[in-house]
Amino acid sequence: MIPASATVVLAPSALPAVLPAAAWPALRSAEVVYAAADLPGPARAALDAKPAPEPSELVRQRNVVLVAATPDDPAAAALITAGARVIDTPVPELVRAAEVMDRLRSPGGCPWDAEQTHSSLRQYLVEETYELLDAIEEGDRAAMREELGDVLLQVLFHARVAAEDPADPFGIDVVAAELVDKLVSRHPHVFGTGETVHTAEHQQVRWEELKQSEKRRESIVDGVALGQPATALAGKLGHRTGRAGVPLDLFPGGTSEAEKLFRIAAAARRGGTDPEGELRAVAKRFALDVRTAEAAARADGVEPAMLEADGWRHYWPT
Repeated sequence: MIPASATVVLAPSALPAVLPAAAWPALRSAEVVYAAADLPGPARAALDAKPAPEPSELVRQRNVVLVAATPDDPAAAALITAGARVIDTPVPELVRAAEVMDRLRSPGGCPWDAEQTHSSLRQYLVEETYELLDAIEEGDRAAMREELGDVLLQVLFHARVAAEDPADPFGIDVVAAELVDKLVSRHPHVFGTGETVHTAEHQQVRWEELKQSEKRRESIVDGVALGQPATALAGKLGHRTGRAGVPLDLFPGGTSEAEKLFRIAAAARRGGTDPEGELRAVAKRFALDVRTAEAAARADGVEPAMLEADGWRHYWPT
């Protein structure tokens, strides 16, 4: 066994520049600080650490600190087996998630993950978003945790694919950094000396004004995602144009069913109603009524497929 003063500090490759506070007393008092072979070069240089000697020599030294990326490094494993104290660096779960995604996408990872592109992943982003939306509407907390994770996976996946782009690569750190910059710049009343915002409505107006200024948009409908569901799109356009003072009588004035639907959805959003959410709620309630009527018919020995109009009216829940 070696003296208890021998210490192994684990600095995971995901956080090579981060060491726990508990490691610093050992680093300051150590006679020698060594870097294991698996420690990234920048971390080794920052610590001014010497390359670790052979394990057989290392275990005979006293009052040493070895900084390693993993406990599997031969030098780290030798010290740990000999009884050295281990100081670990906890890795946040978000960082671990990015590491897992990186491994799945890298050589030796998952063949399916390696083949995906931004285009092939689009359907999953849409599906996972709607599954999360359903969990929120149902108030299912367990499902929300799972579906939020699935949506996060899509963000990590797209960022990992983007990092491989030969012309314009960027990864999850750049995505996160731009998000932070946006949140700070859009909340000057919180992070700066902007005007005081007293209500959520005022903040929403200021958010749109700042966004318009930052992006230098030429049209009030610039930035509206045209690929969103039609009811939500009509509502968004109605809301955006309402802020600009576009009157309702300029909405599509035809008599087609599509034009009528547009006017209803756009006007509803101006009135403070989410047409997409409300319509989905009605549709889900209708689906439940169908199931209830079918169950009532089967209880009477009647197959729902045989029901005619009067039969449906008879079994329809009141």
